[in-house]
Amino acid sequence: MQTTFTPEQLRDPGIARANEVLRTCVHCGFCTATCPTYQVLGDELDSPRGRIYLIKEMLEQGRPADAQTVKHIDRCLSCLACMTTCPSGVHYMHLVDHAREYIEATYKRPLMDRMLRAVLAWIIPHPMRFRVAMLGAKLARPFRALVPDARLRAMLDMAAVPIPPVSRNDDPQTFVPTAPKRMRVALMTGCAQKALNTDINDATIRILRRLGAEVVVAQGAGCCGALTHHMGKSDLAHGAAAANIRAWMDEKNGAGLDAVVINTSGCGTTIKDYGHMFRNDPLAADAATIAGLAMDVSEVLTKLTLPEGAPKGIKVAYHAACSLQHGQQIKTLPKDLLKRAGFTVVEPADSHLCCGSAGTYNLLQPEISQQLKARKVQTLEAKTPDIIAAGNIGCMMQIGSGTQVPIVHTVELLDWATGGPKPRALAARD
Repeated sequence: MQTTFTPEQLRDPGIARANEVLRTCVHCGFCTATCPTYQVLGDELDSPRGRIYLIKEMLEQGRPADAQTVKHIDRCLSCLACMTTCPSGVHYMHLVDHAREYIEATYKRPLMDRMLRAVLAWIIPHPMRFRVAMLGAKLARPFRALVPDARLRAMLDMAAVPIPPVSRNDDPQTFVPTAPKRMRVALMTGCAQKALNTDINDATIRILRRLGAEVVVAQGAGCCGALTHHMGKSDLAHGAAAANIRAWMDEKNGAGLDAVVINTSGCGTTIKDYGHMFRNDPLAADAATIAGLAMDVSEVLTKLTLPEGAPKGIKVAYHAACSLQHGQQIKTLPKDLLKRAGFTVVEPADSHLCCGSAGTYNLLQPEISQQLKARKVQTLEAKTPDIIAAGNIGCMMQIGSGTQVPIVHTVELLDWATGGPKPRALAARD
């Protein structure tokens, strides 16, 4: 794609990177075949190619974002299926992230939009605030029918799930391995996950220790910054990310680290991109180091060689989270681990398509999100599974709200198969 940025514009690192990405696009349109929003809406401007044209025009002209551009960029899930499909290697993630930052800086949203986004950015990255907000939403749920805004109703719907007790395993500490030590890792405990489902981190710690990993929860680490990053709030995102980089570098420079383990794939995609996020920052070298250490839990368990289990006669439908299969290009490891543990693994049709969760997307774009959820649930249930497994808390919440089939994190099943307790979601069905 030909671009016409001026030399002055290209001195801006964000514009320079956008220019690089734009120039790799050859207009082929392969991305439209795998874009969930194009599949649902059928509008070229709601495809990656259409959004690329909108972003190019906006950035080249150096004008403030307009309502039409904002509408179509907001409708993007950042599922990154287009990056998997693209034969030219267009790094759409960096382009759309820069566009969102540009929109945040140049466009004044309607008051309700600004308020909702501010509330989400203030609450969700902070587990205790999130817990309090969930309790408040539970009290408001009886009045849901009186709420006119679909986005507010979606927020109330999230409060339908039970709020688990706080897990003290999420506190800064070190867990010694229960087998001969093979590595030392830092566990990314996350933010929303600590409020919505504490079993995931607990299971991760148990299985890593069982396989010989010393697990540290680092002092000062918290939200990865993904949520605010994808809302264009770069200052908040970089502040959260910088705190993680410093916390994990302290561990690396102290007792050492072999990996930063992430069991929420949306966080993993962002942390693995810290090197790019901080490329022009004094933290650049440390950010690149942490990005290089970041590993999904399935990658670490593969390195540690999960024990082979006997067949269990349990059919597991594996849902591939977009941030894992497209963002990190991890496609087979979780399925291979489940099979190795003794589960029968099946995949739904159109497994490349997003479930509609996508961070805060299900709250800010509830109509499209609901359509994508219905599609995903239908294809999963068509496989008549005993269990649905996923590697991302957002997907688990989204799919779980639309099906009676129990849904658990992949690591919970692997922990159970290697000596851990039966996942709570399954035990509740007994």
